[in-house]
Amino acid sequence: MLKKLREDIAIVKEKDPAARSSLEIFLTYSGLKAVRSYRRANWFYRHKWFTIARIISQRARHKTGIEIHPGAQIGKGLFIDHGMGVVIGETTVIGDNCLLYQGVTLGGTGKDKGKRHPTLGDNVMVGAGAKVLGPIRIGNNVKVAANAVVLKDIPDNCTAVGVPARIARCEGQRVEQDLDQIHMPDLTMEDITMLKRAVKCLRDEMTELEQQSNLSDAPEQKS
Repeated sequence: MLKKLREDIAIVKEKDPAARSSLEIFLTYSGLKAVRSYRRANWFYRHKWFTIARIISQRARHKTGIEIHPGAQIGKGLFIDHGMGVVIGETTVIGDNCLLYQGVTLGGTGKDKGKRHPTLGDNVMVGAGAKVLGPIRIGNNVKVAANAVVLKDIPDNCTAVGVPARIARCEGQRVEQDLDQIHMPDLTMEDITMLKRAVKCLRDEMTELEQQSNLSDAPEQKS
């Protein structure tokens, strides 16, 4: 237990520049408390003490604002930063060294049975307010931008943005977990810029056609 606690605290220190000391992290970080409570609840869940497992998870929810179903499968090194409003569903699978920000939902769509929730690979970052819904797979080293809504699989080493989420970048290289949720492609703005260019081209063509029409009409008016 102490070894696992030290590992969890080390992860927080690595990923949160605001963390000052191990004692501060242990006493005040809601994400750490929620993950530790999940591990206890998951032990009871795996041993079919379902009611006790849910009691532990619900108490953690009231204390931290983070709801992790005890049936979820979570790898090592999960860091939930800030954490308020995070929801992780029963059949969710999370790989190693993942990072979730506040308001993230790893949930279901209401249409599926059995495996209803997403599977996240290793080294995945899910930005603030993002929703990942359904039994889909998010690959290794993926970034999900803040407020994105992911409804389809995302391959390894990609960045997904927008509502519904689209792949904005996938270069075949590892996406570094640099905690940067700002400098991501804005696909909506790119679409608007493309439409503006198309409209400008159409206006230029219309102007050219009008000029040609005026020139062809000019001799008829003189005669």
